[in-house]
Amino acid sequence: MGAGHDHGHSHGGPPPGTSGTAAAAYKGRLRIALGITLTVLLAEIAGSALTGSLALLADAGHMATDAVGVGMALVAIHFANRPSSGRRTYGYARAEILAALLNCLLLLGVGGFILYEAVGRLMEPADVPGGTTVIFGLVGVVANLISLALLMRGQKESLNVRGAFLEVLSDALGSFAVVISAVVIMLTGWTQADPIASLLIGLMIVPRTLKLLREALDVLLEAAPKDVDMDAIRAHITALPGVQDLHDLHVWTITSGMPVLSAHVVVDHLALDSVGHEKMLHDLQACLGEHFDVEHCTFQLEPGGHAEHEAKLCH
Repeated sequence: MGAGHDHGHSHGGPPPGTSGTAAAAYKGRLRIALGITLTVLLAEIAGSALTGSLALLADAGHMATDAVGVGMALVAIHFANRPSSGRRTYGYARAEILAALLNCLLLLGVGGFILYEAVGRLMEPADVPGGTTVIFGLVGVVANLISLALLMRGQKESLNVRGAFLEVLSDALGSFAVVISAVVIMLTGWTQADPIASLLIGLMIVPRTLKLLREALDVLLEAAPKDVDMDAIRAHITALPGVQDLHDLHVWTITSGMPVLSAHVVVDHLALDSVGHEKMLHDLQACLGEHFDVEHCTFQLEPGGHAEHEAKLCH
């Protein structure tokens, strides 16, 4: 290629697809959480059959969704860490985001079902033995607190793990609501406490799910990560000696913990001849590495006027 038409590539860390994703480090903890969830699920189904508690059944339904969600998260981690190929240059890293999206759809479905059943039970209350329900509810509370402790750190680093964490959190709150409603029934005999607890469980599911859904869609739509200031990136790059302008700046996320950046950097040809392409690329990478956490950067260095030349060729 002639001078001024060279394309520079600078990589911060290993290329996407060659290292583990953010969720991979928590695979063992997800497996433990899955085992706990399945155990509590079976216990709450048995408890609902014994007591007739809708709140306990609602929590069991949420547990079932939680189990499916954590299972999908584990499957997604397996695929996300498969190596890249000629056609899938980023490997299967997006599988984690797709799993988070499916989790959202499942959670919304379960939340809607719980709300529907709770409204029906409010109109036709049923007798619920409070003492037995309390025992099964407490089992759920303790088990979910253990799972939350296991996933607390991972949910800050991965949307996939966060999906599982939010499900377990909702389960913990749901189990707590079951205990409270059962105590109210024991003390007052007010059986409508059970469907009211079910309504609270449903209402706890929906807002958190919508937030996770929005974050997953942002990744799929390749929006800039929320913690990345595009104006700040532009300002830092254009402040480098020899850089005249910047265009076609894009920052997106392949999967949790794997941000990617590409940009066309307009440079003064005299400055470029003076420092050389390699030094200019090192300066660009050092600038981003110092101020921003970007996994993979690709820069195209071009002289002034080259963008207009490209635009004419495209037309």
